[in-house]
Formats: sequence, structure tokens, C-alpha cells
Amino acid sequence: MKIAYFDCFCGAAGDMIVGACLDAGASEESLRRQLETLKLDEVDLKIEKVIKNGISATRFIPEIKTLPADDESTKHHHHRPHRQLPAIIEIIQNTNFSDQVKQQSIHIFRNLARAEAKVHGTSPDKIHFHEVGAADAIMDIVGAAVALEILGVKKVYCSPLVVGGGTVECEHGVLPVPAPATAELIKGIEITPTDVKTELLTPTGAAVLTTLSEQFGPIPSMKITNIGYGAGSRDIPGRTNGLRVLIGDSVEDHSLCDSNEICQIQSNIDDATAELIGHVIDKLHNAGALDVYCTAVIMKKNRPGSEITVLCKPADIQTMENILFSESTTFGLRKQICKRTILARDYKLINTPYGPIRIKQGFYQGHCVTHAAEYDDCRQAAQKHNVPLKEVIASALAQYKKA
Repeated sequence: MKIAYFDCFCGAAGDMIVGACLDAGASEESLRRQLETLKLDEVDLKIEKVIKNGISATRFIPEIKTLPADDESTKHHHHRPHRQLPAIIEIIQNTNFSDQVKQQSIHIFRNLARAEAKVHGTSPDKIHFHEVGAADAIMDIVGAAVALEILGVKKVYCSPLVVGGGTVECEHGVLPVPAPATAELIKGIEITPTDVKTELLTPTGAAVLTTLSEQFGPIPSMKITNIGYGAGSRDIPGRTNGLRVLIGDSVEDHSLCDSNEICQIQSNIDDATAELIGHVIDKLHNAGALDVYCTAVIMKKNRPGSEITVLCKPADIQTMENILFSESTTFGLRKQICKRTILARDYKLINTPYGPIRIKQGFYQGHCVTHAAEYDDCRQAAQKHNVPLKEVIASALAQYKKA
């Protein structure tokens, strides 16, 4: 399985993440072609090779176009569009990106909106994103999701975060580092101290990494295949203002199972239509829920109802609560932190009459105890050869048993 490890030795920004992926081999042509579907006419995209403190790196530069001198809007210092979350989501949805890129991008923006809303005392849908709602920041966040997909990355890991120190000047004046929204995003995540008195971790960088990363810590077991450096815009004395990404194949220890914590949120509803329940489930999935399911229940006064259960990362609890309260008819939720054990796993590629199909294998104490044909591979093969999906699955499993 292809994984990425971001080494934030000098902080991280959204453009540095995309630059590192390009430096590691993500196709510039493919990235440009996909980002064009955002239709952000106010931005020009430049990509260039630079040297940062002796290290060759790539800069990803979504540059806001200069308005004519006689344009009325240039009389004001801040003339870039300040989009709200619904407008940004609409832009992303009206593209030909894959479902994965759309979901990841929207999830990143929802987490960023939640952090900004907490700081400013408002709701995520009403927050004005200011700098991060401008076209260059949209390109940074969506570009990161697209570039990782181009590289074939399935899981993201990250080093402890370097945030910097001192103060930063933004639209709300001079603020401490980490900036308030950044501080909200990195709650519960290990940070590394530094004597640099400037902002090293930006809100967009924090949003991308905290949303996509499986964990923060040392480099996971992997066979490195590609390395890339993404350059920042500034020069920092004595430091290489860049971000490194290691791309490679995971090395699974089949003797170990992974244990971590998730949150289970439940709500019983007896006054919602099936259409509304389906809509809520879609919203929860799109916001990054690990799983959502609905159970038929009999409630008070013998009313038939639905119990919605959401499984999510602890960092996404507030996002899920906001959706349930705003989109469903519930008056209350139950939630608990659950420990879960996940089998160690890997993929075995099997040749079938319908092409190569991946078989996912689950290991417990070093032994393969379960396996399943990868649905997406089977679905694509079934569509390509115009045969029933169950026929492709049966063929893949039969070939696996012979291997």
C-alpha cells in the first residue's frame, strides 16, 4: 500500500504540501488539468524549481492576478473574494474530481471552518474565510488532495508539527503564533518547540495535515520510493524553509494488530422521513465519518423509528454533531469513546480473466484469518467487460485460493 510521510522540519503550509508532492513525482500536467476545473479565474498557477538553503525544492504558486490600476476594488487593501463554506463546497462539487478528492477537500474545509468559527464565535457556514477563502488557498487545499491521489497514496502520516513562535499579522491584526485557528486545529497533537519567531505552520497547512494524517510521530515502517521537497515563499536565516515528503510502500508487521480510539455517536429519531435520513447519512459520510449505519427501532408510544450510529475520529466529533443537529430532527445525542482493534493487512494482486484484482488480507498473530476482493477493482472490471459484479468477485476469490 502506497503511503506518504510528511516531515515538517520547518513547519508546513498548503502550498508547501503540494510542492513536495510535485517534487516527489506527481504529474504537473495532470495536476494543472484537474485544478482548471475549479474555474478560479482570478488565479494564475506557477510551478518552479528553487534552491532553499542548498536543497532543491519545488514551489507551487497560485498567484492572484493583479487588477487594473483604475479598478474600483483596488482602492481597498483586501479585494480578494472572501468566500463562505457553502460557496467553497459548491465550487468543489461542480468539478470532475474523483469522489475521494471531493470528500477529502470538503472535509479539510469543514475542519478549517469549524476552527475559524470557534475562534470568532459563529457557525461554520457563516464564517468568512478571509485569506483561506481566497482562490490561492482553495488551490492549495484541493491541490494537496489531487496531488496525493496522483501519487497513488492511500494513507498519510506526519511528523510532530513545528509551529514557530512570536506573532503574525493578519486581517484581524497582530496575533500570537500559532494563530488562533491553527491552535484549534492542532489540539491534541504533539508539537515541537523552536526558537524561530515567525509563523511556520499556517491554518491551511494545519488543516490539510490534521485532516488527512493517520497519526503524528516517527516515520512508519516503509520502503521509500520517492522523496520530494516543497519550498516556502520566505527565506528563514539558518533554516531550510521547506517540507519533505517520503513516498513509499508500507511494510506491515503481520504479527501486530493496530489499536486506536474512535467515537461512537448515536441518535434515535421517530419523526424523520426516509429521504431525510438518507440525506443526513450522505452528509456524515462526506464530512469524513468512518462509518454510518441506520437501525430500525421501536421507541416510546410504540412509534417505529431509526437509530443513526456514526463512527468517527475523535477530532471529528464536533463536525458530526453539527451535521446531526442541523440536518436531522434529533433533540439529543449519545456518544462514547470506544477502543478498537484492527487486523494488520496487506494486498495481494491476483490475475483473473477480467484483469488484475487486489485481494485484501487480514492478519492476526501472523496468520491470515480473512480476505476479500477489493470492491472498486471488481466494479471497474465488471463495467469494462460488461459482466455481473458477482462473477468478477467469484473469479478473483477462486484465483486467490489457487495462488
